Order: sequence, then C-alpha cells, then structure tokens
Amino acid sequence: MTEPGGALLVVGDVITDIVARHRGPLAPGTDTTAAIRTLPGGAGANVACWAAYWGRSEVRLLGRVGTDAAEWHERELTACGVRPRLVVDPEAPTGTVICLVDADAAAERTLVTQSGASLRLDPDDWSDALLDGVARLHLSGYLLFSAPSRALVSVALRSARARGVPVSLDPASAGFLVELGVDRFLDLVSGVDVLLPSRDEACLLTGLPDPADAAAKLSRHVPLVVAKHGAEGALVARSGTVSARVPAVPATPRDTTGAGDAFTGAFLAALLTGAAPEDAAAQGCRAGARAVERVGGRPPVLG
Repeated sequence: MTEPGGALLVVGDVITDIVARHRGPLAPGTDTTAAIRTLPGGAGANVACWAAYWGRSEVRLLGRVGTDAAEWHERELTACGVRPRLVVDPEAPTGTVICLVDADAAAERTLVTQSGASLRLDPDDWSDALLDGVARLHLSGYLLFSAPSRALVSVALRSARARGVPVSLDPASAGFLVELGVDRFLDLVSGVDVLLPSRDEACLLTGLPDPADAAAKLSRHVPLVVAKHGAEGALVARSGTVSARVPAVPATPRDTTGAGDAFTGAFLAALLTGAAPEDAAAQGCRAGARAVERVGGRPPVLG
C-alpha cells in the first residue's frame, strides 16, 4: 500500500458535455422535448474533480483541449480544486459528448462522442517531471482508443514503474473495448496496479457472464481489481479471488453520467489517505450515489 501523502496525477480526457434530459423514448424523425445544459466533463477530468472534492488532496490533471474552450475548462477544473495542465491543440476542437439522459426510472444515459483533441495527447506531451511529488498515477481508459494516446500511456507507465508510482486505469467504454480487442487491451495495461472496470467491461474482458467470476479472473492479470456495479455496489478482487463485496448507497438517480468517475475519484482519494481498498471502495460507492443525484459528471464546486 502506498504511504499516505503525495499528489494524484490523472491523465485523460477533458470534454464538453451537452446533457439533454428527456422523458421516455426518443421520437425518431421529429422533435423530442428535453432540458439541455452545456457542462464540463470527460472521464479523466471528472475523476480528478471528484478526487479533489472527496479527499481535499492535491490532484493534478494532464489533458488536451482545443482553442475553442481551453480557458473555460481551465477555470472549471481550477474551481473544483484541480491543478490543470492542459495542452492546447492548434488543430482539433475540444472533444464533445452529447449525453442523452432518460429522466424516467434509472436515468440511464446514451453517449454520442466526438473525441476531438482529447485523444491527441502523445508522448511529446509527457514529461517525467509530471511525477514529481506524485503518489499515484491514474490513466483514463479512453487514452487506449487512439494511436497517439496509446503511445503516451506506454511512456507514462514506464516512467511510473521507474519511480515506483502505482498506476490505476479505468477501461472507460465497453463499446470502444470491442473495437480495440480484449487481448490487445490486456497487453496494453500490463504493469497497471489497479483496474476499475464496470460490470459490462469486466464481463466483456473475460468472456464470463457472472460479474464476480469476471472480477476474479481479471485479478489474475492485474493485482487489484475493483469492479463497479452501480446500484449493486462494487467487488474487490485479488489473486483470482473476490475478497470483498461492497454494498451500494441508496440514491434517487437524476443523471447517471459520471457516476463511475465519481466512484473512481473517491476511491483514489481514499487510497491516498492510506485506506484499505475495501474501505476505499465504500467511499467510491458513497460518491457514486452522490453523483447520480446531480446533473452532469462533476461534483459541486469547492467552497
């Protein structure tokens, strides 16, 4: 376990979210009434913000944005207590995600994604000095879905291993994992210490229908697996065995966007304080419940 203290460095996507909350099925070929908001998002940025909010520890973020929204995203991240290092892309716009949220029932969301500048991070954007004072490195799995950012992941992993900095990764998207391929994904995450998949991602990566079996199998590839199961809580697995089942915290969902990011951020913040993984997962469940009761993927702005 990492000694308490030190910063968390998150490397990942910074995205503009357009959240449209509608009720019932979308009406093809005509209008569907919705409440629409433009909010800051991105899995990597959301994790950083929730970690800063939950743990009040030092959190840094490396991401890439376009000139169109760079200043706005920097302000929003800073307001959440994150120290941003945003590379401004001269060619690509800031990534944008349209979040279609059914306001009925479980408030499930469908994402329409334009990655833009977010997946154009490359090894030239990395410096070993980024790890100065860092106790943990977290990588957004979205970085594995483009060649430049995959190369950055490789460089960052080597740098972290050389310094003895533990690395966590969230697979990010079952849909993109299908395109990337399971074997390729597992090869790319070799050297990662903590994997934080969703239920669907864990089952996809193992080919097993049972989430507990899937988490256990993944923990033969990665030392610690914390599988997020939404309303069913989380599983902690090590060395091929599920070591803990962490219950969810009851919540009334308004928007599930960013719930997994909230879990990850709070989990990592707890690890930074020296918490055991099982206790950190309980913190993650609390943050996830808090997140689904809010619209958008970010926590409240720090006062």
